[in-house]
Amino acid sequence: MVTTLKYGSNKDSINKMLDRLSIKSRRGVDTKKYSGIIKLKKDPLQIQKDLRNEWK
Repeated sequence: MVTTLKYGSNKDSINKMLDRLSIKSRRGVDTKKYSGIIKLKKDPLQIQKDLRNEWK
C-alpha cells in the first residue's frame, strides 16, 4: 500500500493516516498460534537439504 504525504501536512492528518495504516496491517493470519504445532522427527535443516538434493 502506498501513502502519500504532502508537504506541509499537519500533525493531525499524518496521525490519521498512520492510524489507518496500522488498522489495515493488523488484518491477516495470526501465525503465533501455529508455532510449535508440528512435531518433526528430523532436524529441519536436514529436511531442507534433503528436499533440495531431490532434484539432483
